Amino acid sequence: MNFDRQLNQANGRLKAANVGVAIEARGTRLCLRANLPPKPGSNNKSYYQQRITLSVRVNPAGISLAEIEARKVGALLDAGEFSWQPYIKTSQATTLPVVQTFSISDWITLFETDYFHRRARTPKSITTWEGDYWEVFRRLPQNEALTPEIITAAIRATAPDTKNRKRHCMALQALANFAQITYDTKPLAGNYNPKRVRPRDLPDDQIITDWYNRISNPAWQWAYGIIATFGIRPHEVFHLDSQALVAGHSYIDILDGKTGARRVWAYYPEWIDIFNLRSPLVPAVNGKNNSELGERCTQYFRRNAELPFKPYDLRHCWAVRTLQFGLDITLAAQQMGHSVKTHTELYHHWITDRHHQRAFDALTVKGDRPVAPKAS
Repeated sequence: MNFDRQLNQANGRLKAANVGVAIEARGTRLCLRANLPPKPGSNNKSYYQQRITLSVRVNPAGISLAEIEARKVGALLDAGEFSWQPYIKTSQATTLPVVQTFSISDWITLFETDYFHRRARTPKSITTWEGDYWEVFRRLPQNEALTPEIITAAIRATAPDTKNRKRHCMALQALANFAQITYDTKPLAGNYNPKRVRPRDLPDDQIITDWYNRISNPAWQWAYGIIATFGIRPHEVFHLDSQALVAGHSYIDILDGKTGARRVWAYYPEWIDIFNLRSPLVPAVNGKNNSELGERCTQYFRRNAELPFKPYDLRHCWAVRTLQFGLDITLAAQQMGHSVKTHTELYHHWITDRHHQRAFDALTVKGDRPVAPKAS
């Protein structure tokens, strides 16, 4: 690859990540340019643009090392912890600094800084960071250098063909790419598929109706009814706009949550009145992110209401019910906030000949359907 092109690409990545540090070629060496605090002994009192000369040469390998160092310097500046100490030796002011060896802990800190530079720190992004990345990263040996061997060992410590294995491969591939380590997790990823919901695991609609009346707390009774009627995720109870429901419509708007905003309709619409859903009464609970809010729901229904099934099962029941109503799975998937592929994998048990026959009957009686040509 052309050297100038590689240098421009590296600076482009740093700029896109809002690192605030650039790489320059000066003579035979590379250096970093940034707004830095005054060097020890300087008469300056405020930050100004300065350069850090690195002991790496002007070549493609040197650019990779310089980009790593630039990300570290940028993260330290953001945290207000930058020090000239690693870059200046008081007895030999002209000695070129050596690019530091980062520990896994260093890389995780840099990765997290970059992650939240690229997306707002919201309950949704925090939940993703903690559940999909930190949950994996925290299990690594924090004080060791990040190597392909350590990545492989971390992945192999998980059971094959599981969601946990898939999460490890995703997170560690992202970390390896960030640290510019050549590594491919695909050979270890396996063939995980989401667990398909089995019919015997779910309560029938009569049981769902009966349990509504057994919940004594009015706010949690309302939350139960909302989850059952609209098939939303438990944490989405706390991200609702119920104005349309109060006004007499049969849908609600989800403002935020795991998969963002969307509109969902009631299946059964009769439950809106049976469960008194037009009088919103959201439970008064706290949670710093969606995961904690969802856990509050699970805890209440398990410990206080002694519900014999999980609140998330109410969401699965809604999905099955839409098939019984004949709702197109593309629309059902959109209302549930996931892809058609995920929808089909989870609920394929209920996509039976009966549903295909119903679709066939509905399509073939349409007056504007294609007509077979007549025999000549």
